[in-house]
Amino acid sequence: MTIYHKILKTDARLSGQVRLRENAWPGWHRIGSFLAHSGDSWLLLPILGLIWLFAGCEWHNKAALMGIGLIFLAAIVLALKFTFRRSRPPGEWGDIYRSTDPHSFPSGHAARVTYLAVMAIGLGPAWFAVALLIWAPLVGLARIAMGVHYLSDVIVGMLIGILWGILILALQGPILHLFSFIPFIFCTANF
Repeated sequence: MTIYHKILKTDARLSGQVRLRENAWPGWHRIGSFLAHSGDSWLLLPILGLIWLFAGCEWHNKAALMGIGLIFLAAIVLALKFTFRRSRPPGEWGDIYRSTDPHSFPSGHAARVTYLAVMAIGLGPAWFAVALLIWAPLVGLARIAMGVHYLSDVIVGMLIGILWGILILALQGPILHLFSFIPFIFCTANF
C-alpha cells in the first residue's frame, strides 16, 4: 500500500469517527444539517447582496469586496474539484450536493466560510470577526459529521479560504481600483 493510500485510509477512518450515527439524538442531526447548509453559496451571496443594497457605505463596500472574493473563490474550488475528482463519502444525507457536485475535495463550504472569517478579521468590527471565527469551524465539522466531506477536504478547504482571504485583504486597494469602472459596486468613500 502506498503512502497516498494510507493517508486516504486514515482520512476515511478519522472522518468516520466524526460522522453522526443514524441512532444519534435527532437534535444533533438538525443542528448538523443547519450548520452544513449555512455555508451554501445560494445563501451567502444573497445575504451579502442584501447588505450591499441596504447598508451604509462602509458595509456596502465590505459586502462588495467579500462577494467579489466569493465568486472568484468558487471558480478556484470548482477547478480543484474537477482536477482531483475525489468522490464524496458514501451516505444518504445531502442529495443536493451529491447530485449537483459529486466531488468532495476540497470543501467549498469550508473554503467559503473560512474566507469570510478571515475577511471579517481584516475588515472588522470585532463582534463580526468573533461570530465568523466560531461559525466557520462548526460548518466544516458539520460537513464531515453529515457525511458529505472527509476531514482532509475540510482542512484543505479551510487552508484555501485562509490564503484567499489574506490575498483579497492585501489586494483590496487594487480590487477597488479594478472595479471602479462600475460606479455602483463600491461607494466613493474609502473603508
